[in-house]
Amino acid sequence: MQNQQDTSLHRSAEPLVSFIITYYNLPIPLLCQCVDSILSLSLRATEREIIIVDDGSEVSPMNGLMQYADDIIYVRQKNGGLSQARNLGIQMASGRYLQFVDADDHLLTAPYDHCLDILRLQGDADMVVFDFTSADKVSASFDAPTRISGTDYLRHHNIHGSACGYIVRRMVLGELRFTPGIYHEDEEFTPLLFIRAERIYITKAKAYFYNRRPQSITTATDQATTRQRLTDIKGVILRLYRLTDRLSPTDRVAVQRRVDQLTMDYIYQTIVQTRSRQQLDECIEQLQAEGLFPLPDRDYSRKYQWFRRMTNSSIGRTLLLNMLPLMKREK
Repeated sequence: MQNQQDTSLHRSAEPLVSFIITYYNLPIPLLCQCVDSILSLSLRATEREIIIVDDGSEVSPMNGLMQYADDIIYVRQKNGGLSQARNLGIQMASGRYLQFVDADDHLLTAPYDHCLDILRLQGDADMVVFDFTSADKVSASFDAPTRISGTDYLRHHNIHGSACGYIVRRMVLGELRFTPGIYHEDEEFTPLLFIRAERIYITKAKAYFYNRRPQSITTATDQATTRQRLTDIKGVILRLYRLTDRLSPTDRVAVQRRVDQLTMDYIYQTIVQTRSRQQLDECIEQLQAEGLFPLPDRDYSRKYQWFRRMTNSSIGRTLLLNMLPLMKREK
């Protein structure tokens, strides 16, 4: 098992995929299940690199990882959050491709092997984009992948923001990294990565198992966390929006679509999480001052068009305040 002091001893051959697992204060069996799911893939030992970044857990998981001593690189950092942990993993990685994995999730063998087959057959792939599931069983039949540029895909589709939803060629990242110290770091990182990828392959294979744990950071509902989440997503939206002026016309249209979708979701979350007319009015006022409201009249989806019309009037916003929290509670 390599640790932070001997990470220079990477394998001489370039692995096909570096798996960057971020870990913080989780039950060891979940981490072991995550590692086992990678070891079960159709990759030889020289084709994979498993990097576990421990984000300053209260107790190191190393004693529970001894069985994987020859298969993993373990590094422990001072607690700095998910972004810093992933950025350290990127810095350490030597694989041709990167795969981010949260330690409480795992990869599904047959669907993920399908994604690896795409990499092997399509030597020009910059990204392979796949699907998530929280179901115990998944289909064993897989579709033929669709090839498209990242910018074109972003222009015409809504994307899943999670960085765990694709395999990406390491060189495509360039200097792109996750913004430290914020929630929703994926929502900023992912669209900027898509416009860097010239050739992406899309498959509907459900290759990633997302573990819906009630105590995870993505499900925290205390007021301080809610406020910080809303503040951080607004910051992401503003940074992406201000960046569009420096992009090419096609990239600008692509990122603008993502900005519009995130703005819609920000208004939605403000309604559902705060249930406050004052908070909603302040949200709308701030977006308006930045040129982000009213939402642009675009045919992205029926949901977007409906939400845009509802938020454009005081009566519509009142109806949303009364309806949306109830609808979310019933789901």
